[in-house]
Amino acid sequence: MFFAGVDIGSTSTECVILDESGEIIAADMRPTGANSAKAAQAVLDSAIEKAGLDAPPHRIVATGYGRVSAPFAHKVVTEITCHARGVLHLFPQVRTIVDVGGQDSKVIRIGPKGNVIDFVMNDKCSAGSGRFLEVMARALEVELDDLGPLSEKSAEEISISSMCTVFAESEVISLVARAVPVEDIINGIHKSIVNRLASQMQRMNPEPDIVMTGGVAKNSGMVKKLSQAAGHVVLVPENPRMTGALGAALTAMGLDRE
Repeated sequence: MFFAGVDIGSTSTECVILDESGEIIAADMRPTGANSAKAAQAVLDSAIEKAGLDAPPHRIVATGYGRVSAPFAHKVVTEITCHARGVLHLFPQVRTIVDVGGQDSKVIRIGPKGNVIDFVMNDKCSAGSGRFLEVMARALEVELDDLGPLSEKSAEEISISSMCTVFAESEVISLVARAVPVEDIINGIHKSIVNRLASQMQRMNPEPDIVMTGGVAKNSGMVKKLSQAAGHVVLVPENPRMTGALGAALTAMGLDRE
């Protein structure tokens, strides 16, 4: 038997398929776009093809922002629960999760068995999210993937005072016009986002180990800044975008035992 988890986020949709032993046999990801139901079906079909299956997985769990848009799912589960389960599978010692996705950020405290103790989420605006970084990268005319390496070349600490995406973009453009080095501007952007995340973390009384998930966890500059703010090395999964889908697939494995 095989089990699938589909994480339908605001910007991307991921799918993980597990075999009976819990090993990942296929995974896929694609932009969610304007039709989350279509994206969910497409990513599931693609993962099934990659896995070489001739039928849908035995059990499927959907999670994420668009989880209600997955009619093929046998169950829907919140992304908070799925992120906790996915992270615990990869890092059993982790007690605090910082997830920064396309449109929101959240800090989750989990217990030794992966149970969610508490969480805080910022989903009221795109400040501090992947979308915020996309806008800043565009304003600076650099690739999103280059933000991390460039920020590590910064020679001077500067501050970005506004966290509103619109006002922050104007502030960044003003700094460019004053010939402030791009590396310093990016470092300042990362610092402003991490300051916001650190505030969320403090409300959760974070305990080590700490892991960062979501697409922004691929930004080495952000991870370095967050480690400095936390006072601990922040761990990052090999594929931080897949954590929610992995947790959903693990939940699907457990459905037959309920």
